[in-house]
Order: sequence, then C-alpha cells, then structure tokens
Amino acid sequence: MFTIDDLADRLGGYLPQDEIRQVKRAFYYAEQAHDGQRRRSGEPYVTHPLAVANILANMHMDHQSLMAAMLHDVIEDTGVSKQALGDQFGKPVAELVDGVSKLTQITFEDKAVAQAENFQKMVLAMSRDIRVIIVKLADRLHNMRTLGALRPEKKRRIARETLEIYARIASRLGINTIRVELEDLSFQALYPMRAERIKRAVSSARGHRRSTIRQLQTSLQQSLDDEGLPGTVIGRQKHLLSIYRKMRDQQKSFAEIMDVFGFRIITEDVDSCYRILGVVHNLYKPVPGRFKDYIAIPKANGYQSLHTTLFGRGGMPIEVQIRTREMEALANNGIAAHWLYKAGQTEHPIAQGSHARARAWVKGLLEMQRHAGDSLEFIEHVKNDLFPDDIYVFTPKGDIMELPQGATVIDFAYSVHTDIGNSCIACRIDRHLAPLSTRLESGQTLEIITAPGARPNLAWLNFVITAKARSAIRHALKHQQHTEAVQLGRRLLNKALASFDTSLEELPEGLLDGLLKEHSLKSEESLLESIGLGTRLAHVLARRLVDLQQGKTGSPVQYPPHAHRPIVISGAEGMVIKFARCCRPLPGDPVVGHLSAGKGLVVHRAECKNLAELRNDPDKLFALEWADDIDEDFPAALRLEMESRRGLVAELAALVTDAGANIERIGIEERDARLTIVNLTLAVRNRVHLARIIKRLRNLAHVGRITRLGN
Repeated sequence: MFTIDDLADRLGGYLPQDEIRQVKRAFYYAEQAHDGQRRRSGEPYVTHPLAVANILANMHMDHQSLMAAMLHDVIEDTGVSKQALGDQFGKPVAELVDGVSKLTQITFEDKAVAQAENFQKMVLAMSRDIRVIIVKLADRLHNMRTLGALRPEKKRRIARETLEIYARIASRLGINTIRVELEDLSFQALYPMRAERIKRAVSSARGHRRSTIRQLQTSLQQSLDDEGLPGTVIGRQKHLLSIYRKMRDQQKSFAEIMDVFGFRIITEDVDSCYRILGVVHNLYKPVPGRFKDYIAIPKANGYQSLHTTLFGRGGMPIEVQIRTREMEALANNGIAAHWLYKAGQTEHPIAQGSHARARAWVKGLLEMQRHAGDSLEFIEHVKNDLFPDDIYVFTPKGDIMELPQGATVIDFAYSVHTDIGNSCIACRIDRHLAPLSTRLESGQTLEIITAPGARPNLAWLNFVITAKARSAIRHALKHQQHTEAVQLGRRLLNKALASFDTSLEELPEGLLDGLLKEHSLKSEESLLESIGLGTRLAHVLARRLVDLQQGKTGSPVQYPPHAHRPIVISGAEGMVIKFARCCRPLPGDPVVGHLSAGKGLVVHRAECKNLAELRNDPDKLFALEWADDIDEDFPAALRLEMESRRGLVAELAALVTDAGANIERIGIEERDARLTIVNLTLAVRNRVHLARIIKRLRNLAHVGRITRLGN
C-alpha cells in the first residue's frame, strides 16, 4: 500500500525539504479530518487524496497543488471551512481546494443542472488559478481507476461525463498521459465487452508484430547513427478508444488499423527534427499529403511535433513523429510542464507558451459564461468548444488563428474579437470577397470588413459552430431586443400619456416608483421593456400613472385609450417591430399594429382579415404611419397566371431586375399544359415601386391575371 513516506521520497527528487514537510502536514490534517470515513471499496478515505497527490507528483506539480490534492475533499465531506484551511495552510491552498469542491450548500432538482453549476463554479476558480483544473483532472483520474465499487448506471454516467468534458479538457491543456488513460477507462466503463475484446486482440497482435517492429526500429535508429544525428527511436502504442473510434468512423477492420506501425523519434533541438525528417524520407518514401508540421504551427494546447507517414517494405504504412525532449515533456504533461520547468527556476519558452494559451482559453470560457443564458447552455457551449479537429488560417498581418473544422467567416471574426464579430458585414478570403457563411480551410488569409452601425444577424446562428461565436451572437441579440423593446415601450407609453396631455418627462419625480412597486419591477427600463414586448398595455399603465398623480387609489378611472396621433415607423426598428407575413405590408399601405406578448409590435395592412377579432377591442390596436425617409426593402408576394413557354423564369428575372427589385423566392406550378402559375416573392422599396413592377408585368403578352398575395 502506497504511503505518505513513499510520496515524500518521490518528492525529494524535485522539491526542497521544507515544502515536502508542508505536503506531509496537509496529509496528516486530511487524515484527521476524514477519520472514520471509508470509500465504497472499504479502504480508508484518505487513500484517495494521497493517490491524487501521487498523480500530481508524476507531473512534478508544485507543493501547493499537492497540498490542495491532500485536502480537496475536506470542505465538501467534513466540517472544515475554507476559512479554517486558509488559516492553516494559506489562502492559495484554500482557494485551490474551494475551486475543486462541489456546491454542497445548494440542492438541485436535476442532476444535469447540478453538474453544470458545479462546472461553472470550477471555471470561475480556474480563471483565478489554472492549477484548479489540474488537481480536478488528477482527482477524476483516480476516481475512474476505482469505478469498480459503483453501481453500473452511476459508472456509465461518470464515464460519459469524463469522456465529454474532462478527457477533452485534458486534451485542450495538452496533458496527454491523463487524457489517454481517462479515455480508455471511460471506454471500458461504457462498453466493457468491446474494450475487453479489443484489448485481447491488441495483446495478440503485438506478439505477432514484435519482430517487424524491432526490424523497423533498428533500421530507423541505424539511419540516424549513420548521419551522426542525435535521436532515440521508440515504438508508439495505440490506445483502446483510438482503435475503436478508427474502426467505427473509418469503417476499417482491426487488422487494417494494426497494420500501421507507429514510431516516435526524440532528439535534442528543432534543427535536428528537420534534419531527421530528411533522413527518414530518404530511407522510406513519404505518403503524399500526410505530412504535418506542428512545430511551425503548434496546436492550440501547445503541442509541437513533425508528423509524417512513410511507405515501408511491401507498402506497409509507417507513422513517424519527430520532436525534441521539451516537446515530448509538453506532449505528455501539457500545461503541467509550466510547473515542471518552474521547479528548475528556468521556465522553458514551450511551457510558457502552453501556459499562456491555457489562460487565453479560460478567459474565453469566462466570456462564454457571461453571455450564456444559464449553466446548462454554458456547458453545451464548452462541449462544442472542446472538439479537437482544427484548421489554421491567417490574419492579413500573418498571425495564425486556430479554429475547429467546419468554422465559418463569422466564427473567425468572433475569434479575433467580439466587437469585430458584432460589426462584421463582409469578408475577403485570399483577397476575394466571400459570403459570411463560407466554411474555412487551412492556409487561407482572411480580412474582415466591419461597419460602425452593423449588428449580428439571427440567421448567423444557423451556420456558426464555435461556442464563442454562438454565445456572443445570442448575447448581442438579447441586448439588441432589450434596447429596442425599451425604445418602443417609451414611444407607446408617451403616446398613451399624450391622451392626458402629459408625457414621461413631465411626470413628477418619484411617481414611477409607485407604479414599479405595484408591478414588482426593479427599474423604469424593465417597465418600458415589458410594454415594448407586449406583456403590459401602455394605455392601462398611463391611466394608472395619471391616477397616482391625482392621488387616486383603487381601480383606475376609464379614460380615452389612444391619442389621435399615430406612431411613426421606418421599417428599421429591428427585433421588436415585426411585419406580418399574412399580409406583407409595404410603405404606402395603410397600416395598424397590435402588441403580441413577448414579440413586440406586429404591423399589418389595415384591411388584413386576421385583425377581425381585434377591431372590436380598440385598446389593442395602434394607429401607425410610415416615416418619410425609409431606406429599406420589404417583401411583397405576387401570383401570376401565365402561358407556359420556354425561358419563362429568365424573362421574369430580367424584367424584375430592370425595375430595380430582387427576386427572393420563385415557385412554379402547372395548372394544365397551357397555363402556368408563378408565385413570386420580391424585395421592393414601397407600394409605388410594386405598382410599377406590376404594370410592367401586365405589358407582357403572355401574362394573364396578377394578384398581390396577402389577405
């Protein structure tokens, strides 16, 4: 059984004695706090924190992280407070322990919500100290190693969460040793029979391949020695989940996957990496298109290496990775290499870069957290953000940006800066204009074109894939809707107050406070927003304000509901003024509006049949008129009865374009062999513009009846 003395002996290799004593003191404190507690397996509970500390010792983590590992369950499972830990071991250790601890003081009805809230709490702690996630990963790894004592359904739930969140975080932070073990343990818990069969097959295949691997390894090593290049060739093993995923996703048999031989060459410096690449390409022919240079362009987690695939004897594929010792340490320990080098008092640039990238990633998580509606939405954003396949594109200045596979121009704009994404209107890819929905490919150079008054479009959510872009767009749209609802609410309330010869600005100071209290609202903005979104009626609130001004209480007196002056609309109000699709109003049409709860003001043509029920309740209808300076296009729908003939669509398109309009949609249906029905949706400026287009269409000899659709 592993003991604290065994751990102390191991720590002696890289920590000073006074720090080792502090780690031992934390262990004895945890042992006392957990006295009498046992794990499901029956072992004393303190064996778990000791094992977590041992995992961190393998990564050469600092003494504060080891102390936090010893104490990480003390706040959650015993009566010890964060304050008591701070007094005993210092504030940094107490903050680390609190960051790893779950929210125990709040009861959640839903398990998923509880997990999401706990993860959200951990992200906040990570933003203050990135070591929180490293301690958490070590804690999760030991829990996965000891899953055997749990119920099957709980095993599967923990394994699925580990695979979806923690293994991906380990990958994102470059901690490959923990990632591989977490993935394999999760795979074995979720699919025990499949894992066992693959494990037996791998063991059997290794025995058959041993002589071939030895020959290839000797051949590669001999080539390096002949050229006088420093380097050690080692065999590379595939792990269980990797084999299973390749069999499933690539539809390959086990034999096809195991026919690929993998080797890693560890050398001294970057120059040697490229020279060794030349040697192996001279020894065996490279497979075209299978070379990747992660040294020049590192992965987001800081991973650096040269990858190449070669044709071996008889055409067998040989995968070779070439890297320096520092790159190997970073590939295995990722961000933890930051502390490994700090222990030596000289931080290596590779580890420093990895730490900076990790902090940038956590900063991005915090931004997503601020924009997310709730913890469940946030954790979905995080899951989407942790997919590993990446592409690399360039800014006009030559900076490299990493994005997930399938990312679009909008994803790139938001990855540069949220404000760039919000004000993006166009893009140049390799100096050519391209749509904002274009999916990007590695190596492209992007230039984003912005405009000061531009705003995100709701349609962007249909094609963006990065969590940052999605959460930022949703946040901007919510803010936009709030601002527009407040503005519309102010206009509606002022219009209602005009019936009583007053306005919001003329009301006595403090009068609104009474109304806010009656409706349990916190601010004037909340009141105006509820009016703009149609959840409260402006004329009712206006009457109540006049009553309060006159010192009246009880039921409000009935006054005339609306002022005679209509509300002016321009068509550019945004999300809280919508145009009814049933009648498609155009500037120049007589229009009225009604408030739809949660949607705002809906504009209809005055003769729209869908307003029949509302005409009996004038309180719900608003007189509207169009502004004089409208510079927007509006959809208009036409139905044409025409003779069937060749070139029909081209002729209509040319006529509409000459008239200064656009065809948004066209549908054709045949009534019989001679007659064709054409449904056109056009983008026009106003009613007069539409009338000119209809007049031109009537002049076509083969056009019969033309009807403007909309009841």
